[in-house]
Amino acid sequence: MDAQSQTTSLQRLQNVEKRVVRVLELAGGVMDELANPTGPRKEFINNHCREFMQLIKDIQVTLRDEIKSACEYRPFEKCDYSARISNEICCKKLEYVLSQLDEMKQTIDEYQGTV
Repeated sequence: MDAQSQTTSLQRLQNVEKRVVRVLELAGGVMDELANPTGPRKEFINNHCREFMQLIKDIQVTLRDEIKSACEYRPFEKCDYSARISNEICCKKLEYVLSQLDEMKQTIDEYQGTV
């Protein structure tokens, strides 16, 4: 995930946080209105409830998208670390085999020199 998509993801989550705060404010406003001694104003309650439900829907959609995006994110998917390490190990093995072959050749040369 690049820095730009991380930033936008963080911004979307911050917007969700702001919506949650607004939802709580709306719920508090409705509770205050219901506790009003003169009785609740129907239009006020309806407007707050409509906005509340829309915000809940928006929050749900955004969080679902963010969760899906996070599940699709595989940070090591394109990583070549294991392939590079495997190649380095193979190179070390080859170096060792070459050194053993050199020693064997040297031993053979020494043996042929003494005969």
